[in-house]
Amino acid sequence: MELSDYRLEIDRIDGQMVALFEERMTLASEIAKLKADKHLPIHDPARERDKLKAVGELVDPALRNYTQRLYTMLFELSRSKQSEEMQHSNELKQRIVQAINDTPPMFPPRGRVAVQGVEGAYSQGAAEKLFAAPELMFFSSFEGVFSAIQNGLCQYGVLPLENSTAGSVNRIYDLMMAYDFSIVRSARMKIDHNLLANTGVTISDIKEIVSHEQALTQCEGFIKSLGNIKITSCENTAIAARLVFESGRNDIAALSSRSCAELYSLNILKPSVQDSGANFTRFICISKNLEIYPGADRSSIMMALPHKPGSLYHTLGRFYALGINLNKIESRPIAGSDFEFMFYFDLETSVYSDEFMQLFSDVSAMGAQFKYLGSYVEIS
Repeated sequence: MELSDYRLEIDRIDGQMVALFEERMTLASEIAKLKADKHLPIHDPARERDKLKAVGELVDPALRNYTQRLYTMLFELSRSKQSEEMQHSNELKQRIVQAINDTPPMFPPRGRVAVQGVEGAYSQGAAEKLFAAPELMFFSSFEGVFSAIQNGLCQYGVLPLENSTAGSVNRIYDLMMAYDFSIVRSARMKIDHNLLANTGVTISDIKEIVSHEQALTQCEGFIKSLGNIKITSCENTAIAARLVFESGRNDIAALSSRSCAELYSLNILKPSVQDSGANFTRFICISKNLEIYPGADRSSIMMALPHKPGSLYHTLGRFYALGINLNKIESRPIAGSDFEFMFYFDLETSVYSDEFMQLFSDVSAMGAQFKYLGSYVEIS
């Protein structure tokens, strides 16, 4: 047989499969009506496990894994169809719809905004990018920002989430598990680290460099080029600049911004010392209330998944079945658990799409612990 002959056979089989798929989905609609009448949940894990075992035994062992993956996808599509038929409603969906209806059409130009660090911090720059006239409140720690939001001290908080060079800010993800908040907007900001020192100091005088651990990582190549230099980590790049200024020393330098050089009367010994010219940090703006502004096309969720084969695969299969693109995935161990992880997902989908609402139709299928963090627009 020629390749064209094999393809004709594939086409014939596909025609049969499509017809059978249509028949299967029709039955899923009928099942949805029955479940609605009897107030049964959409997701039936026991039935799915039994079915996967059964179909796996119907095929050659070499094809068992492929067959089970195919049926896992069919289950996701079937649940999605049932959710659509039942017009399944739950508290989370109601909250999202209510937030869409209640949120003002324009993002607020001003507000009391919590940021970590001191005057001149990159978080301050991100806040000023997000808000036209923010009323800033500085906190010594990331947790202080979360606490200020949760306790109503500030309307909004701005926090660094990840850097294109140094990766994720793990402390933020850990705090996300402990606090209730919503992400209402995000922003990407170019980060430019400069070597700052007191007047009269030269690079050859430097014996110690101080900065935030992320900045130190982002400038690792430059630091190594200086030879035997002491590295000191501190809470914030702006705090590092202030520390150098207040020390009065001529053997210490900070990795910080140009604005901090002006603010603390420091000289720029060498500009733009980060390893990558395309060095961006993504900041999130959080609020105590769920606010979903027009145009929201990115959503963030967190969920705990058990430490067993296939748990992450099944979750990703749900996104795939709904045609939702995944922008980011991050995992963090859950303290005190038996190898369980909390997964963070950034999803690229319009808050107004049918797929978005279907995703939240049956939250019980999303994991034992599920947390919707918000839907928002990201600005550059």
